[in-house]
Amino acid sequence: MVILMLSKYVKKEYGKKLEKCSDKEIYYALLKMTSEMGAEKESNNGKKKLYYISAEFLIGKLLGNNMINLGIYDEVKQELQDVGKNIEDIEEIENEPSLGNGGLGRLAACFLDSIATLGLPGDGIGLNYHCGLFHQVFKKRLQREIPDVWLTKKSCLIDMNKYYTVKFADFKVKAHMYDILITGYNNRTNRLHLFDLDSVKESLISKKIDFDKTNIKKNLTLFLYPDDSDDEGRLLRVYQQYFMVSAGAKLILDEAKERGSNLRDLADYVAIQINDTHPSMVIPELIRLLMKEGIEFDEAAKIVTEVCAYTNHTILAEALEKWPIHFIERVAPQLLPIIRRLDQLVKEKYDNEEVAIIDANDTIHMARMDIHYSHSVNGVAYLHTEILKNNELKDFYKLYPEKFNNKTNGITFRRWLIHCNPELTRLITDKIGEGFKSDADELEKLLKYVDNEKFLTKLLKIKKRKKVELAMYLQEKQGVYVNSKSIFDIQSKRLHEYKRQQLNALYAIHKYLEIKSGNIPKTPITMFFGAKAAPAYTIAKDIIHLILCLQKLIEKDEEVGKYFRVIMVENYNVTLAEKMIPACDISEQISLASKEASGTGNMKFMLNGAVTLGTDDGANVEIHELVGDENIYIFGEKSDVVIKRYEDGSYCSKDYYDKDPDLKRAVDFIVSKKMLKIGKKKCLERLYNELLTKDWFMTFPDYSEFVAKKEEAYRDYENRQDWAKKMLVNIAKAGFFSSDRTIKQYNEDIWRLYE
Repeated sequence: MVILMLSKYVKKEYGKKLEKCSDKEIYYALLKMTSEMGAEKESNNGKKKLYYISAEFLIGKLLGNNMINLGIYDEVKQELQDVGKNIEDIEEIENEPSLGNGGLGRLAACFLDSIATLGLPGDGIGLNYHCGLFHQVFKKRLQREIPDVWLTKKSCLIDMNKYYTVKFADFKVKAHMYDILITGYNNRTNRLHLFDLDSVKESLISKKIDFDKTNIKKNLTLFLYPDDSDDEGRLLRVYQQYFMVSAGAKLILDEAKERGSNLRDLADYVAIQINDTHPSMVIPELIRLLMKEGIEFDEAAKIVTEVCAYTNHTILAEALEKWPIHFIERVAPQLLPIIRRLDQLVKEKYDNEEVAIIDANDTIHMARMDIHYSHSVNGVAYLHTEILKNNELKDFYKLYPEKFNNKTNGITFRRWLIHCNPELTRLITDKIGEGFKSDADELEKLLKYVDNEKFLTKLLKIKKRKKVELAMYLQEKQGVYVNSKSIFDIQSKRLHEYKRQQLNALYAIHKYLEIKSGNIPKTPITMFFGAKAAPAYTIAKDIIHLILCLQKLIEKDEEVGKYFRVIMVENYNVTLAEKMIPACDISEQISLASKEASGTGNMKFMLNGAVTLGTDDGANVEIHELVGDENIYIFGEKSDVVIKRYEDGSYCSKDYYDKDPDLKRAVDFIVSKKMLKIGKKKCLERLYNELLTKDWFMTFPDYSEFVAKKEEAYRDYENRQDWAKKMLVNIAKAGFFSSDRTIKQYNEDIWRLYE
């Protein structure tokens, strides 16, 4: 019995009964127990193995998720309860691993969960960042960045005492491998391999998150995405990327040999998924290593093409990495002859500068190399893939139509429903059984309750409870007051202009001014924002400043504050997401059509009964198709209109500003006396001018329809039974977005991992 096992563990570890243990002692005992139980489920079955290489793995706290996947969560919770202990207090002790930033890293984490859950042999490869991206704090209504140190002596990391030599241009280092066990739901355990340098020193960080970017031996794995506003920072990123793929490639070849590969048949033993362009150098590095094993260049390139597959995560040209040749020369000159030969082969076949790996400016395009020398190129939502094929990568699609395919992203329901919303999980289980936990399509069985008033009432009660829990959590952790009886309207994601937090902020200004004019909402409204801006992304930080200024203004205004609040949560991460997503009523997914590759937050909110307010962009398109017009709020111009505007350069934000008095009022308020009294003139005026003279992500054309659609959603919220039906349809139709479905498709179409 699990109950006896936990008691046995604490007796063995501390020589005392469970009830006499501190929460921290129980946490360490559970950490050890789940690790040993997970290790028992490891398997060497399967000739061919997947390696998912990614710069980010935003895995979140692992203890609770692992207990669910091992099938022991409820028993442990009950035993702790029996001795007066709270499992949530135990889970709170765990530091959240700082190994990712946003959707890219969270997707990678969900994929590892599903790979293990489906019983597929597949490990992750990444870096062991000491301080992650950064810990966000707000001071004087500005984002400040401090190190997010998460590593402790006892953690989920397992020291493998395994080292790989990585040779840079003028020095060598030893990549030290640490593993994290990835337990599948009632299935096998796989691993996430993270490489680190023993010489890295957190003491190198002198002020905020500043450090000597040139001291590679001491800084290499300090931070995820070091500031790349100068050449030193950009070079550091190249060092990180080569370090990751060089150590990873050596590990991959070693394991393939152990499983019986002669390396010429490597594609029978290995599948590599390149997650975005950060790991692209694995292609020339693998070719280099195969050549050292005596394989000729042409054959090595063919082998690597058969092994590697590339996932494109973006439509934004600036996010497709490209490095000057002299950067690679400074970091890994041994790759340059290989990259030049790969480029030459392309140029001999295709007389088109747009598909060359090395362009006329001696710049290496990583995505182009990925496309030429991978056997599969996939987008991450239907619309995204179509835009890649027909617009952004059309020259490549003409060359390789057989390579291009779509794999709409997904999320793991174990974390994003079972763990973060146990009340909703119990309600669903009571009605349709437990089958949905391993086959998410079974959620559709809930549709037979769409007119069941009793069930809908229970659904609303759960939402109400989760809102109270979030309000209490934010009050305790961040000292923020939240009216739990208000509508919870949430936009939480990485801060980027294309995601258009600035559009939502303009609505907040509109609503503030409307209430000041006497237009009082029937139900109070709380608009939540959760987002980090990259340290060097000035306009993104200005948007955060605007939101924080609005929060302060409304907080101090008694006339408005009782009806409307704006809250920017500090240091948004997986832990906060697990609190916010189940509490959400309206999910803001308002990126400029054609710019969001997929999104996965939209899926998590939908699964927990939030109703989407968004553009027809990314996976919103598929959500829209699944739930129907009446269960989603779609606004904004379509992707073809947006793409054409960019192509012909016809957009002028001032035209919209001059024609729409309500828009003008909202924009002008950014630099009003009220705002300048609270905020920094430089930041507010810079953002104001950016919108008025540029507005690169076309906030203004969608403004009036956004306001109208949001008001429509607020009105519909007042009919609680009808709103509950919308919630139910969203939950019931969310099954398609299980990462188990996504991984099955990857395996059937790309990896082909069969025992």
